[in-house]
Amino acid sequence: MYKIDFSHPGKAHFIGIGGISMSGFAELLHTMGFTITGSDRAASKITRRLESLGINVIYEQVAGNITKDVDFVVYTAAISEDNPEFVQAKELGIPMMERASMVGQVMKNYSTAIAVAGTHGKTSTTSIASHILMEANLDPTISVGGILPAIHGNMRVGNSPTFITEACEYTNSFLKFHPTIGIILNIEAEHLDFFRDLADVRHSFHEFAKLLPTDGTLIINADIENYEEITKDLSCNVLTYSVNSTDADFTATDISYDEFGCGEFTVVQSGVPGAHYKLNIVGKHNISNTLATLALSSLFDIPEKTIQAGLLKYKGTERRFEYKGTYNGAAVIDDYAHHPTEIRATLTSAQNYPHRSLYVAFQPHTYSRTKNFLEDFAEALSLADHVILADIYAAREKDPGDISSNDIVERLKKLGTDATYLGDFDSIKKYLKKNLMHDDLLITMGAGNIVEVGEDLVKC
Repeated sequence: MYKIDFSHPGKAHFIGIGGISMSGFAELLHTMGFTITGSDRAASKITRRLESLGINVIYEQVAGNITKDVDFVVYTAAISEDNPEFVQAKELGIPMMERASMVGQVMKNYSTAIAVAGTHGKTSTTSIASHILMEANLDPTISVGGILPAIHGNMRVGNSPTFITEACEYTNSFLKFHPTIGIILNIEAEHLDFFRDLADVRHSFHEFAKLLPTDGTLIINADIENYEEITKDLSCNVLTYSVNSTDADFTATDISYDEFGCGEFTVVQSGVPGAHYKLNIVGKHNISNTLATLALSSLFDIPEKTIQAGLLKYKGTERRFEYKGTYNGAAVIDDYAHHPTEIRATLTSAQNYPHRSLYVAFQPHTYSRTKNFLEDFAEALSLADHVILADIYAAREKDPGDISSNDIVERLKKLGTDATYLGDFDSIKKYLKKNLMHDDLLITMGAGNIVEVGEDLVKC
């Protein structure tokens, strides 16, 4: 395994530099003094930001992008071995590493390396924690899987020994990390195009927890079924939290929501009631995420007033229940939810948001996920009054020909939910223009590009 020499910054090339994580770490290495080049298929807000920093981004992936003066190449799991840049780097004998390996090496530069893992909620929790750490003047380096307004992007380069990042389980990426503090938010069946089943997913999270050193800490959600199976043989300190029971180190009581669904609660630490916190984000799931960050804050002895100030400054990241504007008097929200559990959490939160009728324009993400959770998708989406389905966003997959968005529609209709399959965005926008009325609520939902539907509507 090639080891990056951070004391002598060289030249690195990123294949797929426009990705949310790749771009952040390209920026970080650039700040550390490395010469960075990268390639992607098309320009975006992210790549334009990199270019504004002086990073050379090439909008085609060809062999000529890999030159002999490149010291190492970073690529994502989505890059195939027949990619011309991948092939050229191998032919030239240039060291290559997958993104997660590079992140793991970066983490070794920080004495306090926080990794936020979980099937859902990583971006929100990392963002909440980042606000608290910044409010406490801990000057953290931050890598988040979304655009966080407070740092004007997805990466913040600090000047302290504290680093916080998301830790994704897909392809066991997080097993290449080197955390000193780990957070596990939840563990569910997901990415079944890689994992065999839920037991396989749980095994991976157990291996992640075992990465923590003896003097490290694991913060874990006690609402995870049989969470003790994950913690039973760990040598590190373990802190638990729960939003559904009182049997954990950090719990919540006096939970309530304002007229827009934003939560507030009293934290209970080791059975002793503490501060009452107010949030500017919606839903019970975000109270749970906040409890994880309160457990983290306790490790830094951050005062309650500082925590509350940080919490109030956090109003969400892009694509997490993000208010986009209005159309014909209807509020338009966008949300990244693409797993049944995430959809259920978002639509449950939406019940506390003022509205007449709830419309959801949903774009399923990947064929394998749609097929594996078909019934669960229908049950979760049935919380809406009206559901409009776009075609499946393929992402890294090819159409197997045995699953479509219409399969979700058929099941929704059996559940008594008004559901329509329209496929393309133009048809969806025409439908919404005809049907959305004053005081309705529209949520565009999915991990693909469905956000464009709502953004186009609010421009009308």
